[in-house]
Amino acid sequence: MKRLYLYPIWLRFWHVLNALCIVILILTGVSMQYSNRQFSLIRFDLAVKLHNICGVTLTILFMVFLIGVLFTWAGKYYWMEYKGFWKRMYLQFRYYTYGIFKGDPPPIPVSASRKFNPIQHLSYNLIQFISMPLVMVTGWALLFPETIILNVFGYSGILLTSLLHVIMGFVISIFLLIHLYFITVGHSLTSNLKSILDGYHLVEDDEEDEEDEETKKE
Repeated sequence: MKRLYLYPIWLRFWHVLNALCIVILILTGVSMQYSNRQFSLIRFDLAVKLHNICGVTLTILFMVFLIGVLFTWAGKYYWMEYKGFWKRMYLQFRYYTYGIFKGDPPPIPVSASRKFNPIQHLSYNLIQFISMPLVMVTGWALLFPETIILNVFGYSGILLTSLLHVIMGFVISIFLLIHLYFITVGHSLTSNLKSILDGYHLVEDDEEDEEDEETKKE
């Protein structure tokens, strides 16, 4: 086994705080949406306060993430590789739905030049650069409703903003659940979790060599 340093301290710190804020936002959002006087997951006024605090914190963390992606070496892993993308996507999808249960090796293993497989790459970028900005922009708009256009093609601007905010929150919630599952898909049950704690990802030497050869061919 070989240890690759892929998660710098700022990224690990951001990841933990980001996940904590998202979990609190989900719980408080669900509580505000569905609780009543007979049953409340979190007391309404407390849920509103926590939701707003975590929403502001999430915005700050997003800015930290953008700065890190743009100005540190870790940002190179977030740029998409378009050549051969759909072929790699197919291989990874087949692995997740079939090969992984047979004990096959991953078709696109982690290496020093590539941290994400294509499914991770696409899903992470969609969440980080589409869903997250939308949920934050709509969240800030709902925090200051006077900034929302009152009528959009005959529909309430506040209603449409709220609907988009809830939909993006739901998408992020589903991503979080899937993300938690894939934490367990590594060389061991806890190896991916340990990577977030110490910054190192374990790979087999032959896996990295194969990946380097594939990169050269492309």
